[in-house]
Amino acid sequence: MPEFNKLSAELMFGSGSPAIKESRVVTVQCVSGCLSLRVGAEFLAKHYHRHVVYLPEPTYGNHPNLISAAGLTLKTYRYYDPKTLVLDFQGLLEDLGSALTGAIVLFHACGHNPTGVDPTCQQWEQIRQLVRQRGLLPFFDCAYQGLVSGNLDDDAQSIRMFGCDGGECLVAQSYSKNMGLYGERIGSLSIVCKTADVARRVESQLKLIIRPLYSNPPIHGAAIVTAILKDRDLYKKWTNELKAMRDRLVQVRRQLYDSLCNKGTPGDWSHIIKQVGMYSFTGLNKDEVDFLTREYHIYMSSDGRINIGGLSSKAVPYFADAIHDAVLSSLPSSTLA
Repeated sequence: MPEFNKLSAELMFGSGSPAIKESRVVTVQCVSGCLSLRVGAEFLAKHYHRHVVYLPEPTYGNHPNLISAAGLTLKTYRYYDPKTLVLDFQGLLEDLGSALTGAIVLFHACGHNPTGVDPTCQQWEQIRQLVRQRGLLPFFDCAYQGLVSGNLDDDAQSIRMFGCDGGECLVAQSYSKNMGLYGERIGSLSIVCKTADVARRVESQLKLIIRPLYSNPPIHGAAIVTAILKDRDLYKKWTNELKAMRDRLVQVRRQLYDSLCNKGTPGDWSHIIKQVGMYSFTGLNKDEVDFLTREYHIYMSSDGRINIGGLSSKAVPYFADAIHDAVLSSLPSSTLA
């Protein structure tokens, strides 16, 4: 659906994007965010000179599978400091500064999964300058636009910084979360090229890659997205609901933080309200996670990651009680005494 592609690119880069006006952006409909990433990886494996991709440490669990399946080599760059529970910005700059010239770098556009830790706009600008200086190729995964700040434009700022500087970049886009269309498998891949001629060539090569992968994407999800994006009233209703969803995530974070503070749970829990988006690294270790499962029948990944969207306000007191007990159980007996 050409209209879907056009509207999706404008949502990502902005309707006034110089790259769009100059016909330097090519967008193809894909099967949600995962195959948007896979199609992009296949394209780079066939047509890009450097077959090395740097992933943030940690990253979405399926990223290594999707990227390596195309035959690309994986490396990592520092992103999250598990000791301080914040962005390891200096480590990030050092690792990208020493990365192979021309290498591909995967970025989470907003709402980093699994940490919930994002760079600031000022930090993104430093990252952009370093990426361009080093001749690196940015590849964005954008799965949570609108769910981080509640504003679609603000959540796309990292991408727009790169999209308007005249350089190249790739963006995998998903509507699974921000439109609740997970089961429809609807997303897109956009590539910003240096010229309109290159963009036309890239589009033809993307079609050749897509044909043997899944031939054609399903139409229903694309029709829903298109109907919403092109209708002013539907678009306004959607953005209002998106803001309400985001506000609930913030409220649940605050409720959990307040509950732990009121209980006097040992430790600093401010990272819960500093993190953004759908996910949070709670800071719980494997033994504490095992305690939650064994004693409270609460299940999460062993690294302590939770989906804030799956936590209701009603369940927060029970969850806070469980965390409190789990932390106390892991303290040395001398500390408790």
